[in-house]
Amino acid sequence: MKWAGRFEGYNQEAFKKDCISGFIVGIIAIPLGMAFAIASGVKPEYGIYTTIIAGILISLLGGSRYQIGGPTGAFIPILFAIVMQYGYENLLIAGFMAGIMLVLMGVLRLGGLIKFIPRPVTIGFTAGIAVIIFTGQISNFLGLQQVQRHEDFLSNMKEIAIHLASFNLYSIGTACLCLAIILITPRFLRSIPGSLVGLIISSVVAVLFFEGKVATIGSTFGDIPSTLPSFHFPEITLERLQKLLSPALIIAILGAIESLLSAVVADGMARGRHNSNRELIGQGIANMVTPLFGGIPATGAIARTATNIKSGAVSPMSGIIHGLVVMLVLVMLAPYASHIPLASMAPILMLVAWNMSERKEFKHILQAKTSDSLVLLITFLLTVFTTLTTAVEVGLVLAVLLFVKRMRDSLQVAKVLPDPSSKHEKVMPHMVTESHDCPQISIYTIEGPLFFGDADLFESSLMNTIAVRPNTLLLRMGHVPFMDMTGEANLAKIVRQCASQDTTVLISGIQPQPKDVLQRTRLYSLVGEQHFFAHTGEAIEFALSRLDVNKCLGCKHFAFRECMTLSAPQLQDTHVQKMT
Repeated sequence: MKWAGRFEGYNQEAFKKDCISGFIVGIIAIPLGMAFAIASGVKPEYGIYTTIIAGILISLLGGSRYQIGGPTGAFIPILFAIVMQYGYENLLIAGFMAGIMLVLMGVLRLGGLIKFIPRPVTIGFTAGIAVIIFTGQISNFLGLQQVQRHEDFLSNMKEIAIHLASFNLYSIGTACLCLAIILITPRFLRSIPGSLVGLIISSVVAVLFFEGKVATIGSTFGDIPSTLPSFHFPEITLERLQKLLSPALIIAILGAIESLLSAVVADGMARGRHNSNRELIGQGIANMVTPLFGGIPATGAIARTATNIKSGAVSPMSGIIHGLVVMLVLVMLAPYASHIPLASMAPILMLVAWNMSERKEFKHILQAKTSDSLVLLITFLLTVFTTLTTAVEVGLVLAVLLFVKRMRDSLQVAKVLPDPSSKHEKVMPHMVTESHDCPQISIYTIEGPLFFGDADLFESSLMNTIAVRPNTLLLRMGHVPFMDMTGEANLAKIVRQCASQDTTVLISGIQPQPKDVLQRTRLYSLVGEQHFFAHTGEAIEFALSRLDVNKCLGCKHFAFRECMTLSAPQLQDTHVQKMT
């Protein structure tokens, strides 16, 4: 999708629609930008700067027509942890590094790989983040005094419990008023965001009736400057880069997931299609530029993107306009924003947490009681009680291990023989018994991928057969869709062992991918092209032609329909004469 293609057929009517949607989303983004910044442990104006700069750049350079970028709730725990551990200056460097990583992801065309992150992992850490955001606003909602914020969840809960007696009824009243208005407004004024109405009314009430009795943005963080952000390049050292590598990687991964999920939601709502690699590049450039002006990491915001589409957006111009609207409000109305009570912002963030918690999906996966339920629960608990970094790492590793186990369990290796009662005498496992099994021809059906997780199981399943030195080993591989180098190595070991004891290996029905692997490693030529067959029947006929007829004399297994003739001496001579 070329840049110009996103504005193909653009006209005055489309611009009008973009102006309306951009204005609506811009108004919504202002309180959210400040709230997310405060929750992340930085000054509220940094959230505004992020909304302006990242919002414009993501819309201008990204891969989605409708994406609205800016600070989001998903980043709060990781950003707060970085600020607590390394400080605000290092947060800017981590954001800059994350931007570089996102650009590299896009350039290397890794956008499609993000979708392979297991759903239980994303649901688990999203729900965990929601819990952290929600509980992090309890002290502001209740107006608790002298509460210190900590990096870990339990310390924060302990801090709230210790200072619970210092609740402020004025703060509680302000917060409840804002919450009530947010919930009621959509029923009567669907076109006006409830969060904005609740924030304005509750702030006005607090200023008129509770002045000096509730904590405000100005009293806590100082007045918000009405000037545009200035350029500042942070001091970057090798030591800082090394210690911020892990946090930057988490920001990049989380930003990639969040932005691409938002783009997918936008595609579904607008029946469009985004360019995932271009989106990562746009997100990366935005996150490289934003820290240079004091902004925090940004990504695609699902709720604001959805609002943008519902408001009639036509092109990325709506996102650019949204950033310009925020900039104008900053310049013209910043002094008034300093009077906003923290208690008014608490219910806004609490509802953001509630909406992002994926409650129904969480419950659905948990009720399934599968290995995915375990991944979900562990990722969720680690997100809440440790760090997001640990949660994502452990969740991904656990998901991979459980996936490998499922794939291992799916591998079926069964010894088979023809069933005369079935049509075309299909080979079946139930035909093999102690008294009905050919000593010279061993046939195995292999179903499932041959890879590092189950290659040893494949080998061990054939060892007993190899030990009795059959004349021919036939492997039916029509249901082996994939083979990696470990699977190839184990198959090669079996082929070489068979060759050392004069056992011929035949392979039937091999699929393209495993065949390509065998050809690349030259195992195909070691087995011999003449020993590969398209159908099992052809391979069995070849194996029967190579029987040691002397060993068939007196055999009572009768594994094949030819065995009755071969077992009887007087009939065998006739049979041999016919063959010659």
